[in-house]
Amino acid sequence: MTPVPPSTRRCDGTAARTLPACVAVIVALSVALIGTFCAPAWGADPGGSVAAVGAAGPADATGVRGAAGVGASAVGSEYRLGPGDSIRVQVFQSPDLTVEARVSETGTISYPLVGSLTLGGLSLGEAEQRIAAALREGRFLKAPQVNINLLQVRGSQVAVLGQVARPGRFTLETANVRASEMIAAAGGVTPLGDDAVVVTGVRDGVPFRRVIDIPRLFTGDASQDDIVLKAGDALFIPRAPVYYLSGEAQRPGPYRIERGMTVMQALAAGGGITPRGSQNRLRLHRAGPDGAVVQSTPQLTDPVQPNDVLFVRESLF
Repeated sequence: MTPVPPSTRRCDGTAARTLPACVAVIVALSVALIGTFCAPAWGADPGGSVAAVGAAGPADATGVRGAAGVGASAVGSEYRLGPGDSIRVQVFQSPDLTVEARVSETGTISYPLVGSLTLGGLSLGEAEQRIAAALREGRFLKAPQVNINLLQVRGSQVAVLGQVARPGRFTLETANVRASEMIAAAGGVTPLGDDAVVVTGVRDGVPFRRVIDIPRLFTGDASQDDIVLKAGDALFIPRAPVYYLSGEAQRPGPYRIERGMTVMQALAAGGGITPRGSQNRLRLHRAGPDGAVVQSTPQLTDPVQPNDVLFVRESLF
């Protein structure tokens, strides 16, 4: 049997493929195996450059920055830093410049090497640029890459008070939060709440106050009244005006006055008149302009006013 020359042997020892082809196959298999076992290690290396960039927490595709401590109410890139906000500042490949700071009442933080910096009113991106510029101008770093994570939000908040399901202070998560959105964040108006909300605050250094009709905000008739809120604003929803039903009514007591409510509707809200009462013997007690209470016999179609007292007298027969 004629021996097969080495240059024409198969990888398994038989003849057909040249040795260079065998070498190419072996190299391809080796590269594939290396890629399979080493690729996860590269991404998981905490000391590698890729991991370092990921730890800095850059904005994702939705513009929301990862900020430990903010949790479910993540703050978008449009958020403006305010007094009381806590932040973490990181500089790539400069761990000594990692600082956790609180924005002071004057909007400043103290940062190593550069001293006091004003960050109040800036977005996260603008604050990063300001710190980077200070490091460059001080000739501490040639091309600093600064990243800021928002740890705790305290500055840009709005107070929602009065007749809402969850009164309290709420964060302005973006730059265009409107009054209707903030009422919804507070759980909406309670059944005893009024149809109007009073918004107070400061605009251009001048005290600001506006009364907004809540139902019209959602009907489209007064969408221009759905104003954009600013940090420090307060929303107050007062208790709705009430009238009082007494005497021979099924359910005497105070009741909320609905828009356009008539005497007939007021009686119906209290369950109507008992068998002992008389619809023709109604008495209305209403305070006059001087505060004196005036008694009258109302018509069923008369409107009900705040603090009216409807007294259902007993039938004569």
